[in-house]
Amino acid sequence: MGSTGETDPGRPGDARDRDSEGRARNARPRDGLGRPLPYDADGVPRQPEGVVRTPEETVVEAQRLLDEGKPFHAHEVFEDAWKSGPDEERELWRGLAQLAVGLTHAARGNLTGGARLLRRGAGAAEAWMSGSGQPRPHGIDVAGVAAWARELAGDVERDGRAVDAGARAPRLRGGVPGR
Repeated sequence: MGSTGETDPGRPGDARDRDSEGRARNARPRDGLGRPLPYDADGVPRQPEGVVRTPEETVVEAQRLLDEGKPFHAHEVFEDAWKSGPDEERELWRGLAQLAVGLTHAARGNLTGGARLLRRGAGAAEAWMSGSGQPRPHGIDVAGVAAWARELAGDVERDGRAVDAGARAPRLRGGVPGR
């Protein structure tokens, strides 16, 4: 879209995805990996933003979304915890959000960015664990999740192809998928 006045197919008339202050509203439908779809397409329901959840609710909801192959949406859940949780846990949730974004990119085929974010998130979560002395905050197996991220980053770089987000989802509390 340029200055010619053309609009995206299916986009309502002169509607803009901006609020009154010009910030993006992200009203466009998205697929399971968070990619924008045409305005008239059926998308995956978005996670509401700014939801304050307990840590237990955060872990359960994020794991559900990861298992469903929706790491972009899981990242939004972690981001809410990062922004609304106690200051001493911000880096934990930020690291987990980065891991989810890394999986999103790896599933979308952005292999370099995916591997980089997976390693960055692993490092952030491990640094938080080291500083806090809590290896399993809220039941999260931080070391196991970090190891998963590093392994996936290596696999993505070695194999050179996008991954199935649901099949490669981490187990936040350890164990075997489906348990």
